[in-house]
Amino acid sequence: MEIRTVLWGLLIPFLGTAAGAGCVFFLQKDLKVSVQRALTGFAAGVMVAASIWSLIVPAMEQSAPLGRWAFLPAFVGFWLGIGFLLLLDHVIPHLHRSIDQAEGPKSHLSRTIMMVLAVTLHNIPEGMAVGVVYAGLCTGSANITAGGALALALGIAIQNFPEGAIISMPLYAEGKSKPKAFWLGVLSGAVEPLFGGLTVIVAGLVVPAMPYLLSFAAGAMLYVVVEELIPEMSAGEHSNIGVLFFAVGFSLMMALDVALG
Repeated sequence: MEIRTVLWGLLIPFLGTAAGAGCVFFLQKDLKVSVQRALTGFAAGVMVAASIWSLIVPAMEQSAPLGRWAFLPAFVGFWLGIGFLLLLDHVIPHLHRSIDQAEGPKSHLSRTIMMVLAVTLHNIPEGMAVGVVYAGLCTGSANITAGGALALALGIAIQNFPEGAIISMPLYAEGKSKPKAFWLGVLSGAVEPLFGGLTVIVAGLVVPAMPYLLSFAAGAMLYVVVEELIPEMSAGEHSNIGVLFFAVGFSLMMALDVALG
C-alpha cells in the first residue's frame, strides 16, 4: 500500500470541509433553517451508516475466531468511543448552533471560537474512523478493501461539505469577513487528517487492537450523532425534512460501501 494512497484517503474528508466552507464566497445570505436541518440530517445518516458497515461489521468479522464472543471487542471498543467523546464534551468549551448556552467548562472564549470548537469536536471521530480503516487496509487485518476504505473517505467528505458551509455561513452572517469565515470553517476540519494520521500509526503498531479501534471510532461517531446532530435536525417545526435527508445520507453511504467495497 503506497503512502500516497493513505495520505489522499486522509485528506479527502478534509477537502470536503474546505469545499463546503468555500460556499461563503458564492452565497450571499445565511442558510435557511430548513436547509440546515436537511444538511444536518444528511450528515447524521452518513455517519450512522458508516459506523455500521465500515466500522462495526468489519470489527465483528475480524473477531469471528472468538465464536459466540465475537461481539466482545466491538462491544468494548464501542463503549470506549462513547466514553472518549463524553470526556471531550466535558473538558472542551464549545457552543452548538441551536443552543445559546455553551457546554463544557466555563471560559472567556468568543462565541465564534466555541462554535468552531463544537464542529472540531465531532470531526475528531470522523478522522479516526478514516484513519483506522486505512490502517486496516495497510495491515490486511480487517477484511477492508481499497474500495471500502475509499467509500468511507468519500462518504465522510460528502457529509463534510454541508458541515463546512454550516460553520462558515453563520460566521459570515454574524459579521466575520468572508475570508475569515472561510478559514475558520477550514480550521474546524483540520483535526480530521491529524487524528486520522495518528490512528493509522497506532493501529499499525498494535494490529491485534484493530477490532477495538474500529468500534471505538463507531462509538465516538454515534455519540456525536445522538448528542448533537439528531437534536438539531429535529428541533422546531418541519422536522421531517431532517429525517428525510437522514434517510438519504444513510442510503447513499450504504450504497457507496457496497458498490465500492
